[in-house]
Amino acid sequence: MEQQSWHILIVEDDQRLAELTRDYLQSNGLNVSIEMDGAQAAARILREQPDLVVLDLMLPGEDGLSICRKVRGQYEGPILMLTARTDDMDQVLGLEMGADDYVCKPVRPRVLLARIRALLRRMEGNVVQAASERRRLQFGQLVVDNAMREAWLGEQAIELTSAEFDLLWLLTSNAGRILSREEIFNALRGIEYDGQDRSIDVRISRIRPKIGDDPMHPRLIKTVRSKGYLFVAEAAEAMV
Repeated sequence: MEQQSWHILIVEDDQRLAELTRDYLQSNGLNVSIEMDGAQAAARILREQPDLVVLDLMLPGEDGLSICRKVRGQYEGPILMLTARTDDMDQVLGLEMGADDYVCKPVRPRVLLARIRALLRRMEGNVVQAASERRRLQFGQLVVDNAMREAWLGEQAIELTSAEFDLLWLLTSNAGRILSREEIFNALRGIEYDGQDRSIDVRISRIRPKIGDDPMHPRLIKTVRSKGYLFVAEAAEAMV
């Protein structure tokens, strides 16, 4: 897919900021639309199915967290949330509602463009990979299918966001090997780990109960102190 065909929807009530952002992104080859009404945003996202949504957290009518939660089951594209710089909880909640990444306000256009491109590359790579790699991994009751981008625990389908699936696939396809946060960030987001970003930790905490792991005493996805995360194949295969 050519970059010029990517459709980006900006959901932002600050008209001047939205228009300046649109002009900058369009000057870099992206097709951009704007929605300023939070109450209309969810319906528009589901109707138009843009390739990526830039979603402001604070909106009139309906806030970004509610919109993200509402569309996540029917919209598979990346959601990039705009959050207040000082509120770490906003970032965590955004990720828990299904956002794929976040950028802190005030927005620096070059940073926003880089994050958008990284998410689009990952999405495009997933499409290519799904077509070329018909791969399925199974560890006991846990099945992760990279072609279908779905996972099951026994007969039960596991509800995962796109970002959560990518992380689960990365961990399971490297079962038995410790992956550092730096490796995970480079693989999934195309950027270097800054030592403070909590998005990977939040996703791990959401994935664990979904795959039958104990969040308090995990056996499948282990946190290895000062090193990173490890998916333990033997523990998964031993699950009853």
